[in-house]
Amino acid sequence: MKLMDIFGTLKKDMDFIERQLYRSIEGDEALLNETSLHLLKAGGKRLRPVFVLLGGKFGTYDLDRLQYVAVPLELIHSASLVHDDVIDDAGTRRGKPTVKAKWDNKIAMYTGDYIYARALMLATQLPEPEVHQILSKALVQMSIGEMEQIRDFFNNDQTVRHYLLRIRRKTALLIAISCQLGAVAAGAPRHISSLLYRYGYNVGMAFQIRDDLLDLCGTEKSIGKPPGSDMRQGNITLPVIYTLEDAKLREPLLRTIGKIRRGEDGNPVAAAIEMIKAGPGIARAEQLAETFTNKALSALEQLPEGKARTHLKEIALFVNKRSY
Repeated sequence: MKLMDIFGTLKKDMDFIERQLYRSIEGDEALLNETSLHLLKAGGKRLRPVFVLLGGKFGTYDLDRLQYVAVPLELIHSASLVHDDVIDDAGTRRGKPTVKAKWDNKIAMYTGDYIYARALMLATQLPEPEVHQILSKALVQMSIGEMEQIRDFFNNDQTVRHYLLRIRRKTALLIAISCQLGAVAAGAPRHISSLLYRYGYNVGMAFQIRDDLLDLCGTEKSIGKPPGSDMRQGNITLPVIYTLEDAKLREPLLRTIGKIRRGEDGNPVAAAIEMIKAGPGIARAEQLAETFTNKALSALEQLPEGKARTHLKEIALFVNKRSY
């Protein structure tokens, strides 16, 4: 089954969530409405709401309750992208101009803040303190992950462990709690929500590793931004770390990264990408993504059988092999 087939089984409910996403950011300030809608209109995979709905299948499925988890989590993700684009000085996102490119950095930062606030307002519609605690703790960790990434721009001495901790906070955690909170909001047993968290965490780790691979191996058309964008901004990702561990490639790659940092002519980003493709970094990163995917599948095997479990398995397999 393909990813779009899975989305098709949830189409009615996802259409409802999509409408609620747009409604959730409507306010009295026209400019904030326009800037907040800008990224939502660019689309996206909407994986986090899908994870919420599938997690809800393991309890008492109630869309009226699940929306107050699904919509906030997608809004939080969207807000983080608006902020990321300011930090990365990104001109495009999903093939469209970013908020910071169409307006400016200040407008983009306040737009992100506004979307975060809207997300938290929606989440308060659920009275369970556990939902709010999980959500707030995740936001704290996400902020730490973002700060760590900024601090480590062009830090060529990062370890794999350091990288994994950063992407856990920056990416995997939000996917993990999307799966978990769907089950919590549906009143599923705690051991079920814990297994879903473990599944989501490992899928999230594989997702970010695959994202970093696509930044090096994808095309601008497929990924919606120029290849090598991470290196341009100084973000040292897993394939780069692995390549720097190679004795023959370390010094040439360090020199090329230095040229990127200094903004030298001659397209050093393309040269660095070719160097990384010629080394062991791509294959080793793919292998680690496969390891995380297998851990996700192992967690799934302990969940009750059914369509929801099958769909989660297909999503994990898609994430690990995705090309966009």
